Amino acid sequence: MNEKQTPAELQTDVKTSMTADVDASIHQFLEILGTSPLAPQKQALQDALAQHYFQKKHGRKDEWDQAFEALPATQPATVRLDTDYVTIGSSADLKESGNLQAQLQVFKPWRKGPWRIFGTEIDTEWRSDWKWNRIRPHLSPLQDRSVLDIGCGNGYHLFRMLGEGASLAVGIDPTRLFLYQFAIARRYLPHTAAYLLPLRSEHLPAFGTFDTVFSLGVLYHRRSPVDHLTELLSFLSPGGELVLETLVVPGDKHTILVPTDRYAMMANVWFLPSTGALETLVARAGFRNVRTVDVNLTTTEEQRATDWMTFNSLPDFLDPEDSSLTAEGYPAPRRAIVMANRP
Repeated sequence: MNEKQTPAELQTDVKTSMTADVDASIHQFLEILGTSPLAPQKQALQDALAQHYFQKKHGRKDEWDQAFEALPATQPATVRLDTDYVTIGSSADLKESGNLQAQLQVFKPWRKGPWRIFGTEIDTEWRSDWKWNRIRPHLSPLQDRSVLDIGCGNGYHLFRMLGEGASLAVGIDPTRLFLYQFAIARRYLPHTAAYLLPLRSEHLPAFGTFDTVFSLGVLYHRRSPVDHLTELLSFLSPGGELVLETLVVPGDKHTILVPTDRYAMMANVWFLPSTGALETLVARAGFRNVRTVDVNLTTTEEQRATDWMTFNSLPDFLDPEDSSLTAEGYPAPRRAIVMANRP
């Protein structure tokens, strides 16, 4: 490891070797809980994982497990978590010739990134680094802070948070494929303090201990946005910081769009407020110091199909005659970042 890694060399007390077990980091996280501020929630998390993860087998588990176990057995000489690409090693670290790109493509679609793994560049659907670069200037410094990321996908942002010096980065996302993508990175960084729990936010106890909580692209998928905001409040320590990113629409503080069916071809979009209405909601949920720090129109350069995500993407979800509208005629996706604090 070189000095470029220093911000991300966040060691735990549990020393594990590189493993081909996709669940390794889950067990490691549960093990360290006993000596952490999260210790009172250990049993609740174990119960939630047993009910919602370990007792349910995904139909592609055997295929993914086989592909995961076949990944190269090597260690990265260098790691960079403070650049746009989360970079793990280089091609020079590979001891055996082989087609790593084909191995990694077994785990398509890759939606959040970009990643560079032993020289293979993964051009994901989302340029998640663009979102991070919009958020980063407004964050309280993450150095030595504990961080929770709700709806973290494959954990790209967890590693960027470690690159900013976070002491603990816990992600929540129920999608099994994303867990495997995260586990690929974690396989080569077994002592890094990033963990992904395959749960939903409603499965979590009220931690009350995290310094920073992120909810990026989740609120509009929730049938009850106030309930989600109340959950987020319960995860934070007093004075802790919320980073909320969600779809918004133009309008005054009373404007809220509830799609009649789909929005940008998505069936699970329930609630799109204006920034003014969003700020009111966040304040009503119990937060203080609520402020909108960024509003950005999502472009087809930021979200698009690639060789690593070959399904329809944003260009297919917009009106072909007017890109300022969705295929259904609603305002095209724009996203706001709202910051707030728990009292």
